[in-house]
Amino acid sequence: METSRQQANLILNINPVIRGWAMYHRHIVSKARFTWIDHQIWRILWRWAVRRHAMKGAKWVKKKYFHVEGARHWVFASDDRINGISQRLRLFSASTVLIVRHIKIRSAVNPYNPTWNAYLERRHRSISPL
Repeated sequence: METSRQQANLILNINPVIRGWAMYHRHIVSKARFTWIDHQIWRILWRWAVRRHAMKGAKWVKKKYFHVEGARHWVFASDDRINGISQRLRLFSASTVLIVRHIKIRSAVNPYNPTWNAYLERRHRSISPL
């Protein structure tokens, strides 16, 4: 139980950092970098898990800390009971963040000039998610 709790604490502490970093950098061409970062995080977590259970084999460590979810293998996750309900905490994957391209605005645009209203409305519609 304690091992699971420490893994859950690790996930809860790391997830906001990974998510924040990925959201900050999602405006640049960064999909390959996100995948690289996920791999580096996986390497660190693997070493952490093996170090915690030095007397256990690699298969045992993989089964305890890493799970298969759909097409994704090696998902660092912890099954915990929160308020009597069994839940799975997963490590956030930076490569799941969608890349959002930044669209430059024309240099002559003046938001206070009514002649640019049509351009600004089109631009707002094209970058709005809904």
